[in-house]
Amino acid sequence: MACVTRRLTVLDWVRVGVLAVGLVCVATGLLPADEAVANLRRIGPLLLFLAAVIVLAELTKEANVFDVLASRLAIVGRGNYAALFLLCTAFASFVTIFLNLDTTAVLLTPVMLALAPRARIAPLPLAMTTIWLANTASLLLPVSNLTNLLAMGRVELSTRDFAGRMWAPQATAIAVTMLCLWIFFWRRGERGADRYDPPPQAPMGDRVLFTVAAAACALFIVAILAGLQIGVAAAVAAVLVVAAFAWRDRSKLTWGLFPWQLLVFVTGLFLVVPTLSRYGLDDLMRALIGESGDAAGGYRAAAAGAGLSNVVNNLPAYYAGERVVPPGNHDQLLSLLIGTNVGPVITPWASLATLLWFEWCRRRAVRVPLVKFVLTGVCLAVTGIAATVAALLLTA
Repeated sequence: MACVTRRLTVLDWVRVGVLAVGLVCVATGLLPADEAVANLRRIGPLLLFLAAVIVLAELTKEANVFDVLASRLAIVGRGNYAALFLLCTAFASFVTIFLNLDTTAVLLTPVMLALAPRARIAPLPLAMTTIWLANTASLLLPVSNLTNLLAMGRVELSTRDFAGRMWAPQATAIAVTMLCLWIFFWRRGERGADRYDPPPQAPMGDRVLFTVAAAACALFIVAILAGLQIGVAAAVAAVLVVAAFAWRDRSKLTWGLFPWQLLVFVTGLFLVVPTLSRYGLDDLMRALIGESGDAAGGYRAAAAGAGLSNVVNNLPAYYAGERVVPPGNHDQLLSLLIGTNVGPVITPWASLATLLWFEWCRRRAVRVPLVKFVLTGVCLAVTGIAATVAALLLTA
């Protein structure tokens, strides 16, 4: 036990603390037990999906799938920064949409940062591409973000219907993000070079593991688009990859693959936030969001969601806002979702993905100018939310 506690990071202790506070709320009666049980039942399928998709993504990285794809993108770009920019934004968007924003932050970030020195590319543009698109490209599918899973259940849409409703906002959010990325980080005056050196192709490693992992990811994507329950689809894909590693490289199957930290944090949030909502947070959010289902109500919800996300975190911000949006105001709820997905790009703690991304940048000794991060994030959040909510309302 002492060995385990010594390995816990500060962020791990924060997650454990959130769960502990939540359990205290239930034990003291601040949160009624029946409400706590109802909340935990609601997030049960979310936790299954989260655990399975993280294991799938971790082992896919171990199979070198991400490394091979990233180096192939740089080779295809042939030293042209504009081509590389388009390829990297497409890659980051694809991973976020189909494998969750935390996958982009946790697994794609180190791959892109490792690519930078091999191709003699400044690391900050690559790093900012992953974290901004990890947040803003997480609107299209329920699997892209835990907040989407909550919203899909509230508006009672299937995966296909959800994607049909959110495709225009998602395309708009990615377009605005690309524009901001180019202006602030990728243009010639910011990146400091005319061309880059295409790197050698990253090795595939074990061909069987590579093939099984790539096929499992493809199967997962097809299954969710076909309408299979996302927790089941993720679990099946994860089992396939785990079985392949059990056969070919059992040393990679450690308890560290299991994302207990995220599960603890999410469970704690769904005990703490409802408690706060019973003692004033609902009144505050209702005053900020209002009950109007028109365009003004949509923008108020988006702004409130983005603001609270950057003060605390986007998951509790969405949940707190969802509680006060009237049941019939679907566009207002989806606007709130936009605010909590596109808006958390200003502070380092606005989303869990951003926290994890900062940790990877620290490990790779990539300097992130905090003032620039905040100011450019404000620009992206304001313009991105304004345009994305407009796209949502115009396609209603």
